[in-house]
Amino acid sequence: MEPFEIDGDGPLGVVVVHGFTATPFEVAYLGKKLGERGFSVAVPLLPGHGTTVEDLDATTWHQWADAVAAAVDRMAGKCDRVALVGSSLGGLLSLYTASRRPSVACVASLAAPIWLDGVARMAARLTRPGALLDRVRRLPKLGGSDVLDPDMKRQNPSYRSIPTRALDQLAQFMDVVDAALPTITQPVLVLHGVHDHTAPVACARYIATKTHAVRLRLLPRSYHLLAIDVERDIVASEVTDFLRGH
Repeated sequence: MEPFEIDGDGPLGVVVVHGFTATPFEVAYLGKKLGERGFSVAVPLLPGHGTTVEDLDATTWHQWADAVAAAVDRMAGKCDRVALVGSSLGGLLSLYTASRRPSVACVASLAAPIWLDGVARMAARLTRPGALLDRVRRLPKLGGSDVLDPDMKRQNPSYRSIPTRALDQLAQFMDVVDAALPTITQPVLVLHGVHDHTAPVACARYIATKTHAVRLRLLPRSYHLLAIDVERDIVASEVTDFLRGH
C-alpha cells in the first residue's frame, strides 16, 4: 500500500508510522479515522518497505528515523503542532523522534517492542553479524501477521519473511529507544494487546513507567497489530481522545 496524506481543518497534524516489514496498510484504518475527525494526517512508507525483502535488508535504523523526521518536518510546514502515532517499530520511531524533538506535541505508542522474547529473541541473537547463524539471510514469518482479525490477516501485504540484517538493526534500535525513554517530556499514550505474540506486553508497562505516560491501556482481545485488529475502533477512539486532549 502506498503512503498517503489527508488535509484536515485543525491546527494539529499527525504522522502515523507503520511497523517492521509492513506497509501503510497496517495503520491506514487509524489514519483515515483520524482524518475523518479533522486532523491532518501523513502516513509515510519507511525505507526498505513495500518493495522487496532485499531492499529492507539493505537499510539501517537511521534511515527509518530520518524518514519519520522528514515527515514531521513536512507536516510542521502545514500545521501549528505535530503529533506522532506509531505501531510496533513505528511506535519506537515515534518515541525516538519525540526524544530528539521537543516541538513534537505528544506521542501514541501502539505495541512497541523494547525487547523480544522467546523464538524472536533467539533468532535475533543467532543471526546477527558474527553469530552462529549469521549467514542466514531470511527467517520465515511463521503464521503470518500477528493479528486476530482473519480478514485483516488475509489482506495485509507485509513481507512474508524477515531479513536478518534488518532484524539486527531493529534490535539495535530497541536499545537506542530504551535509553531515550526517560528523556521524553511530551504526553505519551501507550496501547498494547494482552495477546500480543510479537512484542511482550510487559514492554507497555515499561514504556509507560519510563515516560510517565498519561495513559496505559491493555486491550483484552487484540494481538500485535492493534490498528487493524478486532479492537481497532477502540484504538481509534483512544488515540483521538488523546490527541484532542494534548
